[in-house]
Amino acid sequence: MYPMYDWACDLFPINRSLTGEGVRQTLRYLADLLPGLEIHSVPSGAKAFDWTVPNEWNVREAYIADEDGNRVIDFRNCNLHLVGYSVAVDQWMSLDELEPHLHSIPDMPGAIPYLTSYYSAYWGFCLTHDQRRTLKPGKYRVVIDSTLQPGELNYAELILPGTEKTEVLLSTYVCHPSMANNELSGPVVTAALAKWLMTLPNRRHTYRIVFIPETIGSIVYLSRHLEHLRQSVIAGYVVTCAGDDRAYSFLASRKDGTLADRAARHVLAATVGTWDEYSFLDRGSDERQYCSPGVDLPVASVMRSKYATYPEYHTSLDNLDLITPSGLAGAFDVLRRCLEVIEGNRTYRNAIPCEPQLGKRGLYPTISNHDTHAIVKTMMDLLAYCDGESDLLSVAERIGADFTACREIAEKLAANGVLELAAP
Repeated sequence: MYPMYDWACDLFPINRSLTGEGVRQTLRYLADLLPGLEIHSVPSGAKAFDWTVPNEWNVREAYIADEDGNRVIDFRNCNLHLVGYSVAVDQWMSLDELEPHLHSIPDMPGAIPYLTSYYSAYWGFCLTHDQRRTLKPGKYRVVIDSTLQPGELNYAELILPGTEKTEVLLSTYVCHPSMANNELSGPVVTAALAKWLMTLPNRRHTYRIVFIPETIGSIVYLSRHLEHLRQSVIAGYVVTCAGDDRAYSFLASRKDGTLADRAARHVLAATVGTWDEYSFLDRGSDERQYCSPGVDLPVASVMRSKYATYPEYHTSLDNLDLITPSGLAGAFDVLRRCLEVIEGNRTYRNAIPCEPQLGKRGLYPTISNHDTHAIVKTMMDLLAYCDGESDLLSVAERIGADFTACREIAEKLAANGVLELAAP
């Protein structure tokens, strides 16, 4: 198994946002893991549909100090302390003047909230409510040594060619600072899936794997590749919130019923049994862009605990203690199986009118027992529904059989001239 948890530990301290050196540092780390991963840049001010690429934000230092010079809040201790995209400031102010720029969660007194102000000029600090209650009246020095100026937005892309022109999209985001399930689980599971895909000797589909800033990144990416994606992508997944051990979750594409939706439900039913089901009305990540009207890509999400459903979400409590090696491995395994279903899904038709004589082809057991009866029943049921119109996943669902078993049977029947591939 790939050391996904170790990768997350390496990436956790980096201050990521929509833009900036933290994103580039993260993408360079991923590029070291994935030969062929290309890092792209888009200049600030570039248009992408109805959006504009924002200025680049970088932070050198940020803190609040009391009159004795003691830093009561320090960005160096936790990068969630600073509201994302805070503008530069260096001034003294009273606690009353400072209060409107402080953010905490009274109901979670030990958690630092994660807040951003991407598209309007603002500065602020986040702290635990326990910390906030210790602040005494007096003067405080507020320092934010940041830059917000024209630069670039960065994303990375890896294309793994297949024997066919059809494509499968995997998308994950690299724009949150130190959060483990909501941020880093996605990139590290996606990196592991990419490494696994690289080992496949005969990939059927082409795999397009992208690491982007959430929302603006997918919008920028779609603005550059939309026509090709609409023509080529047959299935895709947004990989996020893939690291804890509490649950499995599935969020369907906008139209539902796509190959990505069907493969995910089949795999979840076969491997984990129960999961939390969400519709597109519960969307909240880049599926909003990939499935939007006028784009309509067949993209769904397979997750562990879904974003905005677990108490640590968007706080400092979404840390490396929340995710586990087994949680990451479980998400990887389910998504890998989904890709295996998509790879192996074909449409077959009977090559012989009426029921074929399987015995003379060595396909029918000469001695019957419980196991052979089940195998033969699956084989005969599969033959009954391979009509050239229903794909193999549909047949497996119809006859209540595991897709992998159906694929193995279909390949054996095809090798013996009983089944043949239907024209695409």
